[in-house]
Amino acid sequence: MTLIAEDVFLLLVDDVTGKPVVDSTKFPRVLAGGLVLELAMNGSVRITVKGEQVKDGRLVVSGPPPPDPLLARAHALIGTQRNPLKPQSAIEKLQKNLHKEIGFRLAQQGFVTERHDKVLGLFPTTSWPARDPARKNWARQWIGSAIVDGTTPTPETSALISLISAVDAVPKVLPGVDKKLAKARAKQIAEGEWASAAVRKAVQDVNAAVTAAVMVPIIVASSGS
Repeated sequence: MTLIAEDVFLLLVDDVTGKPVVDSTKFPRVLAGGLVLELAMNGSVRITVKGEQVKDGRLVVSGPPPPDPLLARAHALIGTQRNPLKPQSAIEKLQKNLHKEIGFRLAQQGFVTERHDKVLGLFPTTSWPARDPARKNWARQWIGSAIVDGTTPTPETSALISLISAVDAVPKVLPGVDKKLAKARAKQIAEGEWASAAVRKAVQDVNAAVTAAVMVPIIVASSGS
């Protein structure tokens, strides 16, 4: 079984070039959002609400760590903070080199080929062209069925849709569809009643955190120019 973050990786990497179809700011952060969201969906972490001892909108441990080492590491990071993190802070800590680690894992599983090159013969770069696109094609089919055909998606598919929607990548995953309608349907699914109230809160906060996180470098670059 692949993780949500791994499925997001497959969906957002071009089969031929092996490069992400979203920019380098969005890509690792949406993967980190996938880790946080998966932890929330399996009950390992939750987001606090008003009235608790911990400030609302913070990530706290609510269950044991999952067996997967990547999820377990994210769980440990969230659980060892003296001051519980907001989702955006957790995403910033988790996103460093995350795309490379997930790419390596997927290469080990046979879904992609990890290719190392140098730009202009000097600067190292890594790409992950498709090796076995079956998993990606299934995920795209599930997403297309929900967005285009209006079928009821599983919680896992809904989570994928919410994450790719957060980085405005639905048209890239489903090329050729009506962009406006697809985006509207994706937003409707992300905000729907497909999970418990606690998980819906996590979806809302993680997506807001991903959106905010990818805007910060843009704002900083704009102010410095």
